[in-house]
Amino acid sequence: MGIKLPDDHNIFRPKKTRNGFQIFFLILFILLAALFYREIDTGKVQPLFLATPTPTRTANSHAAEGETNFQAGKLDAAIQSYLDATRLEPNNSTIWSELARIQTYSSNLLTTDAEKRQRLQEAIASAEKAVEANPDDSTAYAIQAFAYDWYSYPVYSGDESNAYLLKAEQSITKALQLDSQNALAIAYRAEIFLDQLRYKEALDYSNRALAINPNLLDVQRVHGFVMESLGNSYDEAIESYKKAAEINPNLTFLYISIGVNYRELKKLDLALDYFAKAVKINEQNDIKDPIPYLAIANTYINKGEGLVASRNVMRAVEFTPGNANVYAQLGLVYFKARNYEGSIPAFACAIDGCSALESCIVRQDCTAETDPNTVPPYAIEGLPLTSNTVVYYFTYGSVLSAMHRKGDNLCNEAERIFAMVKKDYSDDEGIMNIVKAGEQICENNP
Repeated sequence: MGIKLPDDHNIFRPKKTRNGFQIFFLILFILLAALFYREIDTGKVQPLFLATPTPTRTANSHAAEGETNFQAGKLDAAIQSYLDATRLEPNNSTIWSELARIQTYSSNLLTTDAEKRQRLQEAIASAEKAVEANPDDSTAYAIQAFAYDWYSYPVYSGDESNAYLLKAEQSITKALQLDSQNALAIAYRAEIFLDQLRYKEALDYSNRALAINPNLLDVQRVHGFVMESLGNSYDEAIESYKKAAEINPNLTFLYISIGVNYRELKKLDLALDYFAKAVKINEQNDIKDPIPYLAIANTYINKGEGLVASRNVMRAVEFTPGNANVYAQLGLVYFKARNYEGSIPAFACAIDGCSALESCIVRQDCTAETDPNTVPPYAIEGLPLTSNTVVYYFTYGSVLSAMHRKGDNLCNEAERIFAMVKKDYSDDEGIMNIVKAGEQICENNP
């Protein structure tokens, strides 16, 4: 049987031509397609099946997110949000000012002088950009003064301390020239007066700021600080700090301040309650901040509960195992709890620095026989001698001299520490009395 072929006329002759209607619709389709693609090219029509475009965020959106994070107590996240906003609007004075304000406050949550110094330098840079962006903005100058003032503390600015305090005064003067009723500027003026030891003017300006706007966080915080600094108005200080905490209930440093003032009033259980509030806020925000635990530890020392105090400092060490300041605090708590032998390695790590294995032993996570390859990499760099750390130095020297026994070298170490303290603090009678007492012990027990 052969292969069936189509009719031969379908093979060897052309098909019939299309009729007129087919040609008309073909031409119409071509014209419509050309028109459609021209509209795409001009942007009037979007191509089919494109992904839905993601909306572009604005600077105000990032700034609003930053304020939300600040209100939530997430200061690092707030800083990042404001930084994102400045990249979109680098000439927005308000955004730079708010960034500088939060950077300044966030330095209060850092534990080492080096970290605080760096954060305050960042705040100053932001504040200066705010003033540059708008030289007629009173609030920009006020926040610049705020950053300068906090940085003027000698442990941060060193020999330039007076220069930065002068800069703070110049900036706050400019802020008040631009707006004499700016409550924020008036409050910061009060804080600068405090650092100039002009207590009467500080109280006057703090009260003026309260009269203008008592609903500002900064106004209530500064008033609390003024009352606290007077030394006999802790109850009033607490009330102002509490009002500040009502305005922003998630700033842990406010609860620390409340607790510290209760501790001054010997109301230790109330102090612990407020330190615990700070811990809870940090836990909610997943922030590992050692400061509340250190405050709790010092309060338990005042209650005579050294063991509980030690546990809280160890929690702080757990959070920041590479932080020399926390090891110094551990040494101080051990000393106050009369665990003198335990305080020596903690102070040694904090002051002279120590290896990763040595710090691990202090944390009670290792022994001398631990395999070095399994030790967490937390070598400690020693703390420099400053007005903030001198208490660790002379306490360490005192412990070494007290624990000295014939044949060891503890007094040699004590003399080395005391020599550093005498070099920088020979005019401080209280410190020198402690040093002399330690030296006398070593002289009597060679």
